Amino acid sequence: MTINDYENVVVTGASSGIGEAVARSLSEAGLTVHAIARRTERLDELAANTKCIVHTMDVCDSKAFIDLLETIEVDILINNAGVGRGFGNLVDANFEDIETTIDTNVKAAIYAAKAVLPGMVERRNGHLINIGSMAGLYPLASSLYGATKGATHVLSMDLRLELQGTGVRVTEICPGRVTTEFYDAALDDHAMVESKKNSGIKEVTSEDISQAVIYALDAPQHVNINRIELQPTEQTYGGMQFTPRSPK
Repeated sequence: MTINDYENVVVTGASSGIGEAVARSLSEAGLTVHAIARRTERLDELAANTKCIVHTMDVCDSKAFIDLLETIEVDILINNAGVGRGFGNLVDANFEDIETTIDTNVKAAIYAAKAVLPGMVERRNGHLINIGSMAGLYPLASSLYGATKGATHVLSMDLRLELQGTGVRVTEICPGRVTTEFYDAALDDHAMVESKKNSGIKEVTSEDISQAVIYALDAPQHVNINRIELQPTEQTYGGMQFTPRSPK
């Protein structure tokens, strides 16, 4: 079982960044790609330049999202849709951003898995790929976003246990800094967006992530790529900090 043995793919968050790159790569590999996102104009452009079948939809619209997935015999699900609203300190986040981030990053991914996994199990064939983040594995001063990606990490590990013996594979892709529109959508302060985007290092690209996805999909059936961590050479995580308590 390699990538050539699959047929239908669903990619969420496919209008830009990692999702778009994955959709393009899998379409070029000859798979039937269903690309889901909210931005119609971006999806129309994707459809014009690829063989992707596009669906304008907010994955937070649970009923419409599930209804669509249940009409497709999904062989591969790429749970990529994600947002970073409330990125930064939880103290400064508002409740609307908290709800949006949890609904998009966690709830929609679980609903998607629930919708497609019964068919995969019945056919004893399928691959679920969750796009997580290094923020879900290591401490980061963004507890809301980190918590949602931590949920992606645990979901991926636990599904591996649940699906043992079914032939269905589960992979988590955990990028570090990637050149995408993440901060443009996550932050409202333009100056902060620019400071976050200008890391001063050569970042991982969306195409790098899409190649990692293909690597996991193309592994022999007896091999499950559990998790891939990838980040810029000049970025790492860890260390220790000491900060005196601020006076009242």
